[in-house]
Amino acid sequence: MAAYRPLLRQAPLAFRSLRPTPIRTTALRCSRYINTSSDEHEPIQQKPRGGGIRPIVGGLLIAILAGGAVLAYPALTAEEKQPNRVPTAEIVYEKPRVLPDNKEDCRELISNQHLQVKRSWEHPGVYCWGSNTGRVAAPDSTDAAIKTPRRIAYFDGQLIRDIKLAQEFGAAISEQGDLVQWGTGFNKDNPTPTPTLKGKDLIRLEISTDRVIALGKDGSVYSLPAAQSDQSKAEKPSSSSWSLWSGGGGGGNISYRQLKPKGLGWGESVVNIAGGLEHVLLLTSSGRVFSAASSTTGYPSKGQLGVPGLSWETRPQGPYDQPHEIATLKGFKISKIASGDYHSMALAQDGRVFVFGDNTWGQLGFEVETAIPYVDGPIPLPLSKMYRGTQESPRITSIAAGGSNSFFTVDATRMTGPSDDANKALRPGNVKCDVWACGSGIYGSLGTGRWTHVTLGPSKIKSLSGLSEYSEKTDSVVPIRLDYLSVGSTHAAAVMRNITHVDASPKTSSQDTNWGADVLFWGGNEHYQLGTGKRNNTPTPVYISPLDGAKGDTEKARAGEDKLHRLQIAPRATVRLGEGGKGRKATVEQKVECGRYVTAVYSAS
Repeated sequence: MAAYRPLLRQAPLAFRSLRPTPIRTTALRCSRYINTSSDEHEPIQQKPRGGGIRPIVGGLLIAILAGGAVLAYPALTAEEKQPNRVPTAEIVYEKPRVLPDNKEDCRELISNQHLQVKRSWEHPGVYCWGSNTGRVAAPDSTDAAIKTPRRIAYFDGQLIRDIKLAQEFGAAISEQGDLVQWGTGFNKDNPTPTPTLKGKDLIRLEISTDRVIALGKDGSVYSLPAAQSDQSKAEKPSSSSWSLWSGGGGGGNISYRQLKPKGLGWGESVVNIAGGLEHVLLLTSSGRVFSAASSTTGYPSKGQLGVPGLSWETRPQGPYDQPHEIATLKGFKISKIASGDYHSMALAQDGRVFVFGDNTWGQLGFEVETAIPYVDGPIPLPLSKMYRGTQESPRITSIAAGGSNSFFTVDATRMTGPSDDANKALRPGNVKCDVWACGSGIYGSLGTGRWTHVTLGPSKIKSLSGLSEYSEKTDSVVPIRLDYLSVGSTHAAAVMRNITHVDASPKTSSQDTNWGADVLFWGGNEHYQLGTGKRNNTPTPVYISPLDGAKGDTEKARAGEDKLHRLQIAPRATVRLGEGGKGRKATVEQKVECGRYVTAVYSAS
């Protein structure tokens, strides 16, 4: 054993560890050979075998395999992951459009605005939305609110002269001049529209908290209860009494009162009315203004009558609702009047505006003073401060009021200045039309984008100011004015006087389409009165979808495009009503009315 140990030590390390048995066998053979050999022979040397490289290569392969196993172990033991695949693009082809059958069909296919105008002529009536707690927006529905425009079936196919809406009752004047009333405030058991005062040829309406004030074409002013139960009183009061119900008259089964201003001149009559919750203003053809109480629930006590010192205690003898002339306005020919809940406005022909009444929210256009919450006599609106340093000469062109807000539009004409450049876009003589608001803005009803509780002065509605468009008729850029503003308790609507077109006919091109006037809404939306379908208040003017929603687009293979189109109302035009224009000939236009948490778009005669 001792003889083969030197040979074992000479063997490579890898060989000793990996091939022990062959080494031991070789050593034993060598030892036996040496022991049996004679001394005279030379020792025989064991030649190394060529297999010494093979174990080294094998060891390296094993080491490589072991290392690979170590590296591959996490990947083999981990959960199988899905490869990140790039989604395959899906090609969506435009759906084939419906081919037009005729010229008119082509116009309807290419223009939703044309379709709106046409539908307003074919299907005149009243669309209403907002609060329905009094069954005003939808008399046939018990829903608390109507979120989007819905037709009142009673007025289908009808033209009406005027409409006024409160949360509890509504009133409208038919095309024949008769009064129609509805709502739970009119009849709790039967709130559907019902004709009441007939044969008076009414042209305009206002409503207070509990009464309807109506103006006849001949200048007569009627006041009657909103509730049907109060109208049906058999006994008619005597005109000689000064009590709350004195001075009235009646016709048929309807009890009503007549408001007669005293001292009217020859041929002078009442031509317009504007009312709040407790008062009404009367404008005569001579530009004089009278005011009267219009509610039996409270006498006007915030200066909105415009008569200094007038109150329930100091009122003169006679009917409580007798008209009083606003003496301060004598000498100014008043052309327009407007009323909020408890304040009043009057616009003179020379562009001056007079305000009076409640100023709790700054609705009179100047800073609120705690010690003087209201003004009981007309004072001029401070206009010059708003355009100081602008080189623009302002002139107020229209007024509007409602709730605790006042609005007015201004034509600002640029005057020649020392630094004027002839290349400027705003050259001397150009007119810019601005819209201003004041009062409460907590519901967003100012339209300025600010949630202001109280205003310190008028604020400009920038999104409605300084607008212009190109006129093909005059080949020039013209300002876009407001046609009118309709103001409710907490929301408002602006009808723009943009260029309209209603001359498309069988003689014109199939590409000649009609389009109407734009309408924008803003303010409180707690009862869905904005018509957006949502309930959030909106502090800036926004468009809403067409009155029929997506119905017209779906019929013309434009499903899903209703969000791309905005409401436009048809301008005044003489057309044939009915399907296909085969009905009677009439002069008609669509109008917007914002009431007390209710809104309407109606076909006006």
